[in-house]
Amino acid sequence: MVRKLLIGGVLALLVLGVAGGVWYWQAGKPVEKRGSAGEEFDRTDTPGAQRPKTKRIAVPWPTYGYDVQRTKVSPYDHRPPYRRLWSVDARDTLEFPPTAGYGNVYVAQQKGLFYALNAKTGKPVFKTKDFKRCAASSPTIANGTIYQAYMDFVECGENDPDPTGFLIAMDARTGKEKWRFKGMPIESSPLLKDGILYFGSWDNRIHAIRAKNGKEVWSYDTGDRVNTSPAFSKGLIFAGNQAGSVYALNAKTGKLAWRAASGASALGAREFFYASPTVAYGRVFIGNSDGTMFAFGAKTGKTLWARPLGTYIYSAAAVWDRKVYVGTYDGKFFALDAATGDTKWEKEMVSAVHSPPTVMDGLVYVAACSSCGSEASRFVKMGDKDLTVAFNARTGKQVWSFANGKYAGPIIADQDRVYLTGRSILYGLEPRKVRGRPGPGTSAAVIQRGKAKKARKARTPRRAERGRRGSTN
Repeated sequence: MVRKLLIGGVLALLVLGVAGGVWYWQAGKPVEKRGSAGEEFDRTDTPGAQRPKTKRIAVPWPTYGYDVQRTKVSPYDHRPPYRRLWSVDARDTLEFPPTAGYGNVYVAQQKGLFYALNAKTGKPVFKTKDFKRCAASSPTIANGTIYQAYMDFVECGENDPDPTGFLIAMDARTGKEKWRFKGMPIESSPLLKDGILYFGSWDNRIHAIRAKNGKEVWSYDTGDRVNTSPAFSKGLIFAGNQAGSVYALNAKTGKLAWRAASGASALGAREFFYASPTVAYGRVFIGNSDGTMFAFGAKTGKTLWARPLGTYIYSAAAVWDRKVYVGTYDGKFFALDAATGDTKWEKEMVSAVHSPPTVMDGLVYVAACSSCGSEASRFVKMGDKDLTVAFNARTGKQVWSFANGKYAGPIIADQDRVYLTGRSILYGLEPRKVRGRPGPGTSAAVIQRGKAKKARKARTPRRAERGRRGSTN
């Protein structure tokens, strides 16, 4: 009898153990949900359709992700092959891509150096500045001013009990300081909209300050660090935080419109948001560090779809042609249906993807990082080289590669050139003239005149040939 009771007890414990294991596994699983084009999906939105109104504009690439929605779609139509014009070694990692304006390219190096380079030659425009602080963001430029965020002194304040940081405004032509907004470290690339700069900080807040003088308009406490770069759409500012929440705030007042979680489980909240949000089609697309890609309704904050893609997502997404492009640390790069989250195509990369992609003229550019995630607790695909690749954005076919890349968004562009960010090197590239293809910066009128001239030349020999034939008959 005692033996039977013991056996029964052991079996009960085994059943409870299995049930507990299943519960734990289910509780820890990333959330998964398929979406629909019938719910909060704006079919009229066309990311990347806005082209510069004039051939020459003062600031062709003003901010991280190009526009205030952070879509990362270039309005320029450069395509490979490219010819290298110049390269500049920044002497340490370039974690975020540059911006371009006033004939220059501006970029912040990870360990405190700030470069202003002539876009045509790569030569310094003003003396390279050394802030002796870490930088993990892109500058924003407008109205003759550079706005750049900085973190704590090198080594970045991770273990400092009282780290500091600031956002600085500098003259775009001379580098002269105009003002500083001081506080805790800022990893967020500032967003400029209607004279107000928006950014997140280690003080757990999303800040709104005046671009002309750095005076604060409002701030909102999210309860944890905000490292993501805010995006804007239809009067709302969107940003994610380290607690795994996404916030939509009224851009004028800072009032909360909605808050969405990355998918709380029985074991607590999911992991954090480091990737910045991208807004398109009436949705907010953002990847979580647990490897799940989310689409939230921009008006409601409702989870419209969620797709577990890999071990980590640190890459912000690009959105174009009703597709969402994003990479993972286990070496995958995806094109997802923006309406449903379904995979349209998937590519295997040589190593982890930390880089946010860029779409230009039907190609999507993305960089692979050989050393990213060396201290990760889950699988990360390590490689022996950094690489930037361009795929056909519709089909996934690889059309070009460049033997450098790492963290930063792989390319930005202006009317004449492409600027590619390697591990520590910034490259100025020019599209090579290919027979039958117009050169960079060629206007539509010039192209049309060229076509008409070709047509006239084509007709002239035929008339002459008919005349010669007539004389021999």
